[in-house]
Order: sequence, then structure tokens, then C-alpha cells
Amino acid sequence: MKFSEQWLREWVNPSIGSQELMDQITMAGLEVDGFEPVAGEFTGVVVGEVLSVTPHPDADKLRVCQVSDGTQTVQVVCGAPNVRDGLKVPFAVVGAVLPGNFKIKKAKLRGQPSEGMLCSESELALSENHDGLMELPADAPTGQDVAEYLKLNDITIDVDLTPNRSDCLSIRGLAREVSVLNHLVTNTPEIVAVEAVHSEVPDIRVEAPTGCPRYLGRILRNVNLQAETPLWMQEKLRRSGIRSIDAAVDVTNYVMLELGQPMHAFDRDEIAGGIVVRMASTGEKLVLLDGQEVALTPDTLVIADHEKPVAIAGVMGGEHSGVSAKTRDLVLESAYFDPITLAGKARQFGLHTDASHRFERGVDYQLARDAMERATRLLMEIVGGEPGEIVEVASNDRLPEARIIDLREQRLASVLGLTIHRTTVEEILSRLGLHVDKLLKDGWRISVPSFRPDISIEEDLIEEVGRIYGYNNLPVTEPTGSLGLKARDEAVRPLSAIRNFFVAQGYQEAITYSFVDPKVQQMLDPEREGIALANPISADLSVMRTTLWSGLLKTVIHNQNRQQPRIRMFETGLRFEKNGADINQQPMLAGVVAGNQTQENWVNGRRTADFFDVKGELESLFRLLGIEIQFVASQHPALHPGQTAELLRNGEHVGWLGTLHPQVQKNLELNGTILMFELFLDSIVTGYVPNFKDVSKFPEVRRDLAIIIGSDVAFAQVEHVARKHAGEHLTALRVFDVYEGDNLGEGNRSLALSLFWQHPERTLNEDEVHSLFNGVIEALQEELEATLRS
Repeated sequence: MKFSEQWLREWVNPSIGSQELMDQITMAGLEVDGFEPVAGEFTGVVVGEVLSVTPHPDADKLRVCQVSDGTQTVQVVCGAPNVRDGLKVPFAVVGAVLPGNFKIKKAKLRGQPSEGMLCSESELALSENHDGLMELPADAPTGQDVAEYLKLNDITIDVDLTPNRSDCLSIRGLAREVSVLNHLVTNTPEIVAVEAVHSEVPDIRVEAPTGCPRYLGRILRNVNLQAETPLWMQEKLRRSGIRSIDAAVDVTNYVMLELGQPMHAFDRDEIAGGIVVRMASTGEKLVLLDGQEVALTPDTLVIADHEKPVAIAGVMGGEHSGVSAKTRDLVLESAYFDPITLAGKARQFGLHTDASHRFERGVDYQLARDAMERATRLLMEIVGGEPGEIVEVASNDRLPEARIIDLREQRLASVLGLTIHRTTVEEILSRLGLHVDKLLKDGWRISVPSFRPDISIEEDLIEEVGRIYGYNNLPVTEPTGSLGLKARDEAVRPLSAIRNFFVAQGYQEAITYSFVDPKVQQMLDPEREGIALANPISADLSVMRTTLWSGLLKTVIHNQNRQQPRIRMFETGLRFEKNGADINQQPMLAGVVAGNQTQENWVNGRRTADFFDVKGELESLFRLLGIEIQFVASQHPALHPGQTAELLRNGEHVGWLGTLHPQVQKNLELNGTILMFELFLDSIVTGYVPNFKDVSKFPEVRRDLAIIIGSDVAFAQVEHVARKHAGEHLTALRVFDVYEGDNLGEGNRSLALSLFWQHPERTLNEDEVHSLFNGVIEALQEELEATLRS
């Protein structure tokens, strides 16, 4: 917000300089973004009076003027279209220096002598307006220095307010802050109700009370909008960054800057029937004051008459109902609009107005009547008129509730790091306009005024006390606290251990989007329905993932398109699944392998990674985690039939491992064998706690056997049976040969096994080993129908 320092000092005038004032405002949390003089630097410019104007004898567009500077009359040649007899204007006498170090000298213009220059606003760097001379009031004292007359020893200060401090989007709010900081009283203008002189009132209906809980209207008859806005008001508006338009608009803008309440004035003759505050209907359009035609949407709050919309509520009025020089009767509007209803509406139509800026952040809902009275009084002083009664339509149950907050003394001291005397705290709160309703034993009960919508919790009150007390006055303290060590279950492996394992195996960690292409996900996980996003980034990122494979395969495509011969990636993240009205989020671990098993070098050739390579890496991971996992042949819609394993832990499903289905691979245009796995993280991170065991000093015994068994019998079944009957001292069981041939018969294969026994305290004798070995053979024959191979 931009404001004039002089205007602020009319309300509160601390005995400090401009820079100190700006520093003070900044330290109070209202950051000063910059400042600039309200006019350029010039000397020798006085109030001049044009005594007479005659045509230039040799130039059609020039005039020869006789101008008085208060002490003498001189001739000036001027080409401004608005120069006329009796006009008071800024007059740069001979010897004056204008902005840009432009010096005024005696001159001849087309043969006529000219001693001085009549100035426009742009020539004094007051504004960019150069359409004509700057006209001064008729009572301006001739000969007085213009800088002194216009009080140009002033600066415009630009404060960059945070969105929560809407109370400071006015001179009144800023003056309140400065008065609190300097222990002063504000010179608030007295607002006196204007008595009605006629009984005509506007017909007002509020059909959208949620968006507009309070609406006030008043008719002002027989106004003269050809009357000029006083120079003092024009200057205050200009120094606040607002251009003067006409008296009605200027007054509403002035009240907005002064009190913080945006207002609007309608031409009563253009309002059909009365005013209706409602939501827009589908297909309605409105031409705004800036000439732009907008198509209104059903979620737009509008001010309408009985036939059509006439304004977007809290944003901008319509061109049709706007005031003009011909307007004779006004309908003044002052309202409170709900910030949530108006949020984003200005941006929706490509607008940003001073009114929308304030309404979206929250306006004092008790301010509308005072603003109406203030604007009426100013309009009557400038354009005359006959005021009527104020009509107010309010839904009190939809207005913001008054907030009462308890502030604890101990909490205040804890957050600020020092104890502030209770009297000081109460004084700060009171000067801020907060009402200390009740003194509690351990603090205060505070009623928050309507002009502070940003204060809603105890921490807001602590911030108010801290910033007014002065952040620079708060002590520098180091935080203290006890950090107790939390017990950690040794059986639970940290996620970092899993990540480090895969990195050590040559994998790279990938991080992909949680929202994926629904078509790809349907191919990979057709049994689950993806959760659709309400506002997706794009059509191919429109559902939440039910499997991490969707993102990983997209990454594989990206790398294969860039000729990467070896791709090994893993990812940890959440998958999302519907559970009735709820959403389940499950932590997952997934990986993908494509291309060569190892980097090509002089030792290793180009061997493509296969199912058993990845299976071996997962088995190594499970040993690290201290868990036992079974790999059971199964089927999955995204995996190759016959090359798919379901992973079970204690009979419960924990994941999948397999080769990508050929049809899916074709649809995604992937090359070569693609191996994938996906595991439930919560199901694998908890394992056994390692225990120390002495290394046996006694010899290890080995026995080998070869069995013929059905090809459909998995080695895991053979291992399970053998370990169950090999006794507690079995230390290892390994396969060292697999053979299939016609001589074994169709559907059979030969497995050659080595079994190792070792006792921790003594040497095993031959009979013990023989008994255990025979037990294993008999169990394999009985349970798996295996036969010894001769």
C-alpha cells in the first residue's frame, strides 16, 4: 500500500524523522518496500494568475498570455489547450530550475517574447499527465511558492503488507500502529451521522447471505458531478497511487484509503427496480468500468438490479451503471463480503483492484456504516445532494464471530524468552485496540476487535506483544531442552540399510511421480482402480499409483531411448488404494532390471540379467534383513507366465518377482528382458536379532547325494524337507548340479546336493552322520517321491 507521510502525520505525528518512521514501521512487521518524493526537485515555481489570453499572431496553436506572479506582470507564450483568463497555474519564472535541471530563460517563440513558463503536472514531475496546464484552485494565493502551497515536502511510502495484515490497508490502520509504537493518541476524524432529508430508500435484497452477510445502501439525490474534486483530496489520492476521476469516485476511493472500507456509487437512473445481491446465473455477461466484457460464472457473487448484473461484488462495477457528469442521483453501496467467496474471483477475470485486494484479505465487518456516513458527508461538501436513510440488510449469524482468546503469562514468557511486566502487557494490548476483558490468575482473557481478523489463537497475541515491545529488545537466548534417547527395536532394519544394499549392488535410486498414466497402470495392475485426481497436471498424470512399477517403467523407456545398455533402478514410496471412503497408503519397495547383468569389461561379457540374478540379489537382501522368504511359482497380469514368483513370509503374501509380460512389453515399446520386483516394506523390515555364536573347532562332515525328482517340484520344497529331517547340526545345503535328459524320463530331472554337518562341541561319528543322511533320503522319497540316482 502506498500512502503520503504527511497524510499519516495528520492522524499521528511522532517526533521522529522520515527514515526513523519507516524503520519503526518495518520493525513492527509492516515492511517498507520503498519511498519516493511526491514531486520532482524544482525551484522558482510560484502560483501564477493568467490575466489575459490573446491569439499568437504567427502561430495558430500558441497563445500570448499576460501572467502575474504576485509582484509583476510578464508575457508568456503558451500552447496548452486549457489556458484561459483568470486561471491559477504553477508559473516557472525566469531563473527557475525544473526537474531534470531544466533552466527557464527569457526566450522568443515565433517572434513573441516569453518570460517564464506555465507548467503541467508532468513538467513538475507530479504525474505523467501532460494534456494541459495544472489548474490550481481559484483561491490559491498568487505569488506563493507552489511547493509550499501544495505541501510538496512529502514522500510516498510503499508498505509491502503480508496478506494477514488487512487492517493496515488504510491510513487509520497505519496510524493506529504508529500511535501504539510511539505511545501517542490518533487524531481520528469525527464521523457524525448525516440526517436524512427525504424518505426515498433503495430496494435491497440479499439472496446470497453467505457471500454478503451485510449490505448497506443510501440514495443521494440532486448531486452535481460536474463539481471538481478539491485539490487536497486529489493530491492525497495521487500520493497514494490513485488517479483522480470524478468527485463521486474520488470520495469512495478516499474513504477506502482513509478507513479501509471499499465503496461504490451507482447511477440511480441506471438501476432497474432495486438492488439484488446474488450469485450469477449461467450465461450472464457484464461490461466492466474498464470496458472489458466478462462472462460470469455461477460461483461469482454479483450486485444486480431486477434485470441484470451491474457489478462484480467486491471487485469492479459495471460500465452501464457507472456515474458520469450527467448523473443526478446516486446509490451509495457499502458492504461486507465474505473473503472466501471472493477469493480468486478478481484473478479469474484477469483483474486486480484496490477493492478486491482488501475484501479478499478481510475488511472490518463493523465498518460499513461509518464509511457510509463519512462518504456521504464528503460528497455533500463537494457535490451537494440530499441524503436519504441508510438501508441495511444483515445476516448476523453469517458474520464473523467475535473471538475471545486466553493469553497465558507463562506461555508468553516461554516464547519471547523474557518476562514482561503484566502492566506493560496490558498496556500494549489495550493500545492495539484489544480488550482485556478479564484478568486471569495466570494470564489474560482478550476480546479481539472486528478490525483484526488475523488474530485467532494465543500465538497471534504473543506475536503482537513481541513486535510492539520490540524485536530488538528481546534477549538473545539459546534454546535448552533434554533429549532423551528413544528405544529402537534392533529387529527393525532402517530404510537406509535397504537403500545402501541396492546401491552396493549397482542399482540407482529413482524418485518418480505418485500420479501416473491410467493406461499404463491399467496394463500393470488391472485388478485395482486408480484414484483419479481432481486437477491433474496432464492427462498422462491423472491417477494415483497403485504400483511403483508404473513410474519405474517410464524411467526405463526414457533410458532405453537414450541407448543405455544396463538399467538397474529401485524406488521406495507409497502406493494408494481405495478402501471404501478412505484411502490406504502403503509403503512399497520396487525395482527394475534391464540389459546387461554386469558392466562390460575384459573379464565379463555381455550377459543379459535373468530371473535368477534378481532372485539371488533379493535373497541376499533378505539375509541382511534377517528374514526367511519363500519364492512360490504364481501368476500376475503384468508378469510373464512361467517366470513369475509370489513372495511369501510365514505363508503371507509380501510381494512379487518376475519378468515383464511380453504383451505389456510390446505395448510400452520396451527392448530386451525386463525384470521387476515389488515388496511391502512393512512386511520385510522386521527380522531376527543377530546373536553371537562360537565358531566350532571340530571338523565338518560332508555327504553328497543325487536324486531324480519331478520337474514340477521346486528346489525350495526339496530344501524344506531336507532341512526338516537333517537335524540341528546341519550347517549348509547346496545344489552343485542340475541335469535333465531323455535317459531320466519325461518330466524328471536330477538334482545333486551337498549336505554339511558340524557339531559345536565334539566330532560327529560316522553312525550319527549316516543316520541323519539316511533320514533325509527316506523323507525325500516319501514326501516328494524322489529316487536315488545310481
